[in-house]
Amino acid sequence: MSSLPTWGVVSTIKAPAADILNFAAHHLDLGAHRVHVYLDEDNPQARDHLSAHPKCRVTVTDDAYWSRRAKGRPGAHQPRQTANATHCYNRNPQVDWLAHIDVDEFLWPAAPIADQLAALPSETRSARVHPIEALAPDPDDPPPKGQIWCKGHARQQGPRRAQTNEIYPTYGEHLNGGFLSHVAGKVFVRTGLDGVSLRIHNAFFDRQQDPDPARLDAMHLVHLHAHSWPHWQETFRFRMAQGSYRDGLRAAPMPDGIALTMNQLFSMLEDDGGEPALRAFYREVCTATPDLRARLDRHGHLHAVRLDLDTKRQKQFPYFT
Repeated sequence: MSSLPTWGVVSTIKAPAADILNFAAHHLDLGAHRVHVYLDEDNPQARDHLSAHPKCRVTVTDDAYWSRRAKGRPGAHQPRQTANATHCYNRNPQVDWLAHIDVDEFLWPAAPIADQLAALPSETRSARVHPIEALAPDPDDPPPKGQIWCKGHARQQGPRRAQTNEIYPTYGEHLNGGFLSHVAGKVFVRTGLDGVSLRIHNAFFDRQQDPDPARLDAMHLVHLHAHSWPHWQETFRFRMAQGSYRDGLRAAPMPDGIALTMNQLFSMLEDDGGEPALRAFYREVCTATPDLRARLDRHGHLHAVRLDLDTKRQKQFPYFT
């Protein structure tokens, strides 16, 4: 009987040590054979704990690291992410399947990941995990202790458009599936293949994007993109300038093409109403109010998740304080 495939994750990270170790611990707890962390900025505390774990590999992407890359250090973080992920893939990641994900993303399988990967056809080169986006707890109606609510969306564009308008009545026409972040998800890539390069949401083979990745339907990617108002505000300016809300990105797909981009929407809200307008948006779209949960649930898009990150971190990195 053949053994199950091994799998791992790779991520480029600039974050507090606890967040880095939470990310690693969660995936180790799920059975990751390797967790590859590329530190976009050195974090000695996280580096020491990762280096001491037998299943973790940590790389500090300092000046010496980038001097060895043909094109040097990219100025934007997105190409740094793809360069590091591709470097990991082509440098023997020590797993059969590698997923490129971010520090605020957590695989959430309904069945063991190795079993799901083993079930894929032998010719499958990449397999997609679709995202669900974490909601902030409603202070007046919080979830059970340790649980977070997440929202999903319809996979098909037609139903997604209609459902988004119904679920988010004020802002839905400018949102893709009600998400503030990506709806594309992330991919696992079979290792040991030639001519592979990884992007943020896709895998390329001989410079051609895999046109039809397999779907890992028994798994979600929990994205803690806007899971609290303080966190959202802390990241808001960076995302507007350089990240997922930056100018130039496409708007949500609409039949009449009138939707605003995220940059346009947030700029308009802030210009017209300041912080109260952004808070009203956040309340309707990102907070697990009873009304929003009921609308999501009617369409099968409400998910209850228990990440329990503190417990996992203490188990995997017991000497971290």
